[in-house]
Amino acid sequence: MTWINEDPKNYEYDVQELDLVASRLSSDGVDLLVGTALDFAGVIRSKAVPTRRLRSFANSGMGASPSWVVFCADNGIAFTEDIGVTGDLRLRLDPTRVRSIGEGMAWAPTDYFEQDGTPSKMCARTSLKRQEARAESLGLTSLMGVELEFNLLAEDGSELHEPNWAGYGMRSLISKRQFLTDLTKTLEDAGVGTEQIHAEYGVNQYEVSLAPMSPVEMADTALLARILICLVASRHNMAASFSPLAFVGGAGNGMHLHLSLARNGENIFSQGNGPHGISQDGGSAIGGVLDSVSELLALYAGSIVSSLRLQPGSWSGAAACWGLENREAALRFLAATPGNPHGANIELKIVDPSSNIYLASAALLGSALNGIDQHLELPGEVAGNPSESDNSEKLRLDAEPNESLRRLEHSDVARDIFGVQIISGLIAVRRHEIEVFQNSTPDEITSALRLAWS
Repeated sequence: MTWINEDPKNYEYDVQELDLVASRLSSDGVDLLVGTALDFAGVIRSKAVPTRRLRSFANSGMGASPSWVVFCADNGIAFTEDIGVTGDLRLRLDPTRVRSIGEGMAWAPTDYFEQDGTPSKMCARTSLKRQEARAESLGLTSLMGVELEFNLLAEDGSELHEPNWAGYGMRSLISKRQFLTDLTKTLEDAGVGTEQIHAEYGVNQYEVSLAPMSPVEMADTALLARILICLVASRHNMAASFSPLAFVGGAGNGMHLHLSLARNGENIFSQGNGPHGISQDGGSAIGGVLDSVSELLALYAGSIVSSLRLQPGSWSGAAACWGLENREAALRFLAATPGNPHGANIELKIVDPSSNIYLASAALLGSALNGIDQHLELPGEVAGNPSESDNSEKLRLDAEPNESLRRLEHSDVARDIFGVQIISGLIAVRRHEIEVFQNSTPDEITSALRLAWS
């Protein structure tokens, strides 16, 4: 796709190329073009136009109140000093990412712009673009992957009856085979790049894993996958819950992020002299992530539901440490082995689907790059269960919502990566959740927000 004006204050895509995309969509039976944006609560918001208006959606954008970024999971609005009832943003569709999704619809992500054509400082997708460009400026190629966990529910959000659930079991796959085969075809038709689909440990819980991609493409694709999972579930008279914890006492849903970095084609997490082949840069990247993991926790898992999931013993990574294939560590290390065809990488397990995946990915990549910039040392590995180590209390991540927000508010790392506007907006959204649900029980919270991220 060609820009006929590459001035970032006033760029435009070539209208003839845009018209070709629109023509192709129309010939494929697409009538409705949907552009999505992710707010700071992690909820997918959208604008839609007839396919013939693709040119306008890409070059002029669709209007959206600045309050869009601070919409909340309960549909409240968390106004800030900078965001009130006045002003306007433009949602500009990325025509290079348009995908047909069936049923007469096509989808693409959008970016937030100001009315004068400049990128908005509140745009989460743009913040991830900056970190991807930063990696390139340091001579590093970044790839990210994601694992999406979700629960299947009845259409009204109630629990499906499943008396004989087998975690990871064939029986559990067979029981939802029509949904899963439809989902597989739908994801493949949309070019999502599905690597694996399986029943998870929790009742009616499944996971879809996506192939490694560049960071922005990964986040876009994860958003598309979530939409398609919900679309297919609806076709089968069900709903999909991406809540961090759909039911108290059940298994939580993660949105695990994988990151690999390469310099001159060499993976920095392998072929080095450190533990498991980690190079000096790889060790510094791990050090950078762990050095700021506590202060960035509200970006990774900051909803009022997140703290209910992020507990020791739940494989959610509730400990600020790393370890080889350690599923109780916040950062699980995957070494370069024949059983790992994508090569060595790190997996941040604490991230859940209530986070804004663009912000969470930018935080992970940005903190890893900080570690490399600062030549941080690789922290000591925790080989066993962190809860059973001598430093268990020191390692445990404090996920209490107010404390997580306090740390984020005072984080220099967060301000450097995102700027004041994004951080203040996200804090306002999460504080709204705390205020609304401060007198609610865990059962009431999970019930109220079970479908908020669907």
